[in-house]
Amino acid sequence: MAVGTIVVKDERVLLARRGKEPGYGLWSVPGGAVRLGEELKVAAKREIREECGIEVDLTEVIEVIERMVRDEDGLVQYHYVIVDYLARWAGGELAPSPEVLEARWIQPEDFPKYDMTRGTAEVIYRMLAAGKRAGAIPE
Repeated sequence: MAVGTIVVKDERVLLARRGKEPGYGLWSVPGGAVRLGEELKVAAKREIREECGIEVDLTEVIEVIERMVRDEDGLVQYHYVIVDYLARWAGGELAPSPEVLEARWIQPEDFPKYDMTRGTAEVIYRMLAAGKRAGAIPE
């Protein structure tokens, strides 16, 4: 079980370049594994704080995604169920941890310039649209 958080600040989205497998070197939504007994929202806030050094306010808009990464022989190497949260930046300056090669605030229209993990841009676009419809983030 894992969590991811799509953080919005001034109409930009936080992306982190992964510093470990799976997806080493690719841009993605910050997040990671949920600890045994840890509530999902607590895990999402902790992962953002640990990986990027900022604080967030989570919204109720979520999406559940299943990801399987296979090796060259087609065998499952990683299997994740990820609960993605939409959040607003609440404070702090970006300070990437060793798990993250770099982190940036990126305009959604610039996503095609970044080599992202499979499906990341599509999930972000859906979450942003849902957040706007629900009034969780500004238009």
